Amino acid sequence: MVRDALSAGRCFWRVRVVSVPFTDYACFGLWASKFTVSAGEDIRYLTRDQAQGVGLPNHDYWLFDSLKLVKMHFDDEDQFLGGEVVEDSLEIVQHNYWRDAAWHHAARRDDFATEQHFRRV
Repeated sequence: MVRDALSAGRCFWRVRVVSVPFTDYACFGLWASKFTVSAGEDIRYLTRDQAQGVGLPNHDYWLFDSLKLVKMHFDDEDQFLGGEVVEDSLEIVQHNYWRDAAWHHAARRDDFATEQHFRRV
């Protein structure tokens, strides 16, 4: 899917903010991301402490084409409750800023895995 999208002129890139030490889910995500990276996706990582240090929000979200914002909602046990489409243009601009700040401070997937001594790369 990633290769097909890239050949059609689309791009895939994201920043994942993770807690250290890694949860089992974060370990799986870091391991599995090597496959989409090899297909052309650019995934970068930022620790939760680093994200807080540069003023990033403490919620998960997706931006599509810098125009569509979907905030993700989770319960206290980190179970996904659903996504909320946000149409407020000022909020979308703010999340674009946060995305760009996260990108600036994040490390490429392979560099991050090496820095964190992740053995299952």
